[in-house]
Amino acid sequence: MSTTDLRVLPVLPTPDGVVLPDMVITVALESDEAKLAVESAADGELLLVPRIDGDFTRVGVRARVENRGRLPNGTPALTVRALGRARVGSGVIGATAALWVEVEPLDGRAATEADHELAAEYRAAAGALLEKVGGRRLATALDEIDDPGQLADSIGYWPELSLARRVELLETVDVGDRLQLALAWVKETLAELELRDRINKEVTDDLDKTQREALLRRQMAAIRSELGDGDGDDIAGYRARLDELDLPEATETAITKEIDRLERSGGESMESSWIRTWLDTVFDLPWGVRSEERLDLGDARRILDEDHTGLDEVKDRLVEHLAVRKLRTERGLGDDDGARRRGVILALVGPPGVGKTSLGESIARSLDRRFVRLALGGIRDEAEIRGHRRTYVGARPGRLVRALAEAGSMNPVVLLDEVDKVGADWRGDPSAALLEVLDPAQNHSFRDHYLEFELDLSDIVFIATANVLETIPAPLLDRLEIVTLDGYTDAEKATIAAEHLLPRVLRRNGLRPEEVSLDDDVLATVAAEWTREAGVRRLERLLDRLVRKVATRLATGEAEAPVSVSTDDLRELLGKPVPRDDLHDRVDRPGIATGLAVTGAGGDVLLVETAAVDGEGEPVLTGQLGDVMRESATIARSLVASIGERHGASMPDGKRVHVHFPAGAIPKDGPSAGITMTTALISLFSGRRVRPDVGMTGEVTLQGRVLPIGGVKQKVLAAHRAGLRTVILPIDNGEDLEDVPDEVREALDIHLARDIDQVLAIALEEAPAAAAA
Repeated sequence: MSTTDLRVLPVLPTPDGVVLPDMVITVALESDEAKLAVESAADGELLLVPRIDGDFTRVGVRARVENRGRLPNGTPALTVRALGRARVGSGVIGATAALWVEVEPLDGRAATEADHELAAEYRAAAGALLEKVGGRRLATALDEIDDPGQLADSIGYWPELSLARRVELLETVDVGDRLQLALAWVKETLAELELRDRINKEVTDDLDKTQREALLRRQMAAIRSELGDGDGDDIAGYRARLDELDLPEATETAITKEIDRLERSGGESMESSWIRTWLDTVFDLPWGVRSEERLDLGDARRILDEDHTGLDEVKDRLVEHLAVRKLRTERGLGDDDGARRRGVILALVGPPGVGKTSLGESIARSLDRRFVRLALGGIRDEAEIRGHRRTYVGARPGRLVRALAEAGSMNPVVLLDEVDKVGADWRGDPSAALLEVLDPAQNHSFRDHYLEFELDLSDIVFIATANVLETIPAPLLDRLEIVTLDGYTDAEKATIAAEHLLPRVLRRNGLRPEEVSLDDDVLATVAAEWTREAGVRRLERLLDRLVRKVATRLATGEAEAPVSVSTDDLRELLGKPVPRDDLHDRVDRPGIATGLAVTGAGGDVLLVETAAVDGEGEPVLTGQLGDVMRESATIARSLVASIGERHGASMPDGKRVHVHFPAGAIPKDGPSAGITMTTALISLFSGRRVRPDVGMTGEVTLQGRVLPIGGVKQKVLAAHRAGLRTVILPIDNGEDLEDVPDEVREALDIHLARDIDQVLAIALEEAPAAAAA
């Protein structure tokens, strides 16, 4: 093709489809790009090009504007007729701001005899396809098309043709190649339809067979009934079991209805098996079975003290809960005074291993009720709570109904474990179903989808557990009364190990207490040097490892009882201690500060590292930070810019701040790192090092005021475990120190700061660190 055949046309993209020659389409001018292209087509001709994933195809179609107007919704539109294929060339600068390209018309070669033979074969195959799908009139229209190229393009009208194949059809210029493509696609579609028809016929035959068998079974059931055989004994058994139960009227009516359906359906039908499964499930529930509640407060406190060391505040709250139940029971206060609306659900919140689940078991033991645990972590299907509809294959009731059957009582203590880890997806939101379960104003009429009648859950004692509050949905959190378990000191861990863990581990490994002799400081050393978490789960695993090695020595005759274990033996028995972060080595230069945070595993120290890098703009933040932490970093930078001069911390020109929180795999968010980031930045720009024995927590305002935060006890315990000596807290958190154990408060120098100047006076060293220079 010579350069004289090249033309320059404005481009109108067609992102929603492919336009082929001889098509007449309506184009809505919704984008500025489309409006510019139409306005630029002075002679009414433009180029329609498909845009797939942002890229134009190699071939488009020249088109002529036939008519202009507006759609019913007021959007401007035009009718265009596709004229012929054209190859898209390079872009050029046109008379307007529209996209102009060089266009090479592709008229193709003249049709050969082979092309006409392919066209005839395609016409026959396409006609057979259209006949099969009921398009007889379209098949007739194909006979009127003589041009082989136009006939090949007719496959583009097939609605099930994919976008990729339409693009391939457009870009195939040669008539013969285009006919072969169209013929192959038609034959492929015909084969799929024939396979589908064959499968449908087989399914229909199977259904007819099933219906004949069902009819024969009904006739057989009628004959057996006349002969005195059948399922009469089973139905009579169901009726007898129903008569023995004292059920609510609505429940009894629903069960009676299902027994009547079973009697009418016959024992051989599929429906009868579903009804039997439903009836068996209903009769498995412990109707009328209730534990006699024991409300002896002294005995309850004794049981809690036996099972758990420390946690006095938690125990006091649980005893208060039982005291209220006792008074209401003794004074006969029912539901008429709104007791259900004022009922509370206790939620035990704390890091793993602090005894949340075992506290639930202790509550059940103190009440002399059955105990059952519902693990909610990771469930995403609402049917896990409400049950499946009976129409589904494999339907079954929800976990709550199954828990009642497992407990064998209608008033057990149900522990809803890990309520903070309930998810949601297209199958529903289980937390929304839990709202009805945990709301005392609604759970007396809980309806399981499988049972399809109301179930009274108001006598169940629900105890929820969670690691963190942030992931519990707000409506669900509103129905919970939070009881916080913050973790243990090393001394408390040693006491728990001696009173609870070690006896249990010895029994589990088949040893008697007199066969193992531990020095006085062994448990304290294990707790202090081999564990770091807030709970005692790892401590129990370590004791289990220690006792197993002792049991091996006894079993092999290597040693005789009693086996003595001292602190010198711990490295051999337990391996290396847990490595401790040496904060003195890490906080060794200006720009680094130690913060305190609360994670899902309890309190922890959090290093903040800062640096000044070339460039200007907002601070660079790394370490998997949430939105709240990012806002705190922005506030800290602005505060440093306003107060830095009086602290000798001038921000250099042409530099931007990089704030990094190590341990990037751990998500970090929450309003408690403001003073830590501000202190680190002041340290960076002033050259004054932060004292390595200082940990701090608190949010800061733009005026420098230190705001209160949560989780004080967990953060102070974390500072103590990390070996810090000084802790800075907001002044408004002073009363929260009452929750911190006395031995921890005595070991730490705790300062309460009102503003950032007080924080800096405590945290920064007096003179610039020479090593940093």
